[in-house]
Amino acid sequence: MKSNSIIGMAIMILLSNVNSYAQIKHAQTSTMKVFGNTASEQMIEKAGSGGRLAKVDWNGDTKMATITYDATKTSADEVLKRIALAGFDSEKFLAPDDAYAKLAKESQYVRTLKPVSEHQHHEHETHSTTNNSSEHGTQLALVTSRYFVVKDALVKDDAKTSAASAQKLLDAIQAVDMNKLSSAEHTVWMKVMNNLRKDAADMTKAKDIAGQRLSFASLSNNIYALVKVAKLETQVYYQHCPMFNDGKGGHWLSKENGVKNPFFGAKMLSCGSTVETIN
Repeated sequence: MKSNSIIGMAIMILLSNVNSYAQIKHAQTSTMKVFGNTASEQMIEKAGSGGRLAKVDWNGDTKMATITYDATKTSADEVLKRIALAGFDSEKFLAPDDAYAKLAKESQYVRTLKPVSEHQHHEHETHSTTNNSSEHGTQLALVTSRYFVVKDALVKDDAKTSAASAQKLLDAIQAVDMNKLSSAEHTVWMKVMNNLRKDAADMTKAKDIAGQRLSFASLSNNIYALVKVAKLETQVYYQHCPMFNDGKGGHWLSKENGVKNPFFGAKMLSCGSTVETIN
């Protein structure tokens, strides 16, 4: 009788798992090592799982996470980014330092992918602050500077230069080393990096300047989020054109306060206004 009861419970658990996966349409599965300890299991699985879009099963012994997701609406990378933002490193994305620090003591684990001792950390903060800030700035300064080259090409209605500059921007985006970003920059970078890559790539492939400008509008929104947390050496002006995209409007960033509209170029060069100055 007891044996039958145990078998029955096992079957119910199995069926429950099967049903939960069956709810995920267009399911694909990926595995990735995610670091944590025995107290981390529920936190990792909860952070990565998302209704009928994704489910995470994490093995505390092997540190392997099995990610099942709806490939038409999300990706394994998006799941891993959520897990990292909850404080847990994976082989693909490191958790921001502040997210790790917020974990309860029993959930904090040895960060083997980021082996910095307290003494090294103190030395780094005390003796290398200037170099560190410079390194952070360099990481994102190249991305923003190439963004401005793209913007200037659109202002001049130069689709060929815009496409070539967007490719250089894409190269800069792909070259960013997340481990060298500050905690705030790292958090935002993880949220926008895929969109930045897509927008820049779309600009290189657009058939005409109108298509480039649509992708540039999306690109600008993500660059704005990045500039808000980046430590750049110059002021940046966030500008708005109310007439772009059939009156829906669009934003862009500029190094100068005077408006030079990249969405209309010579047709309406001065259309728009500065809505925010970012120091």
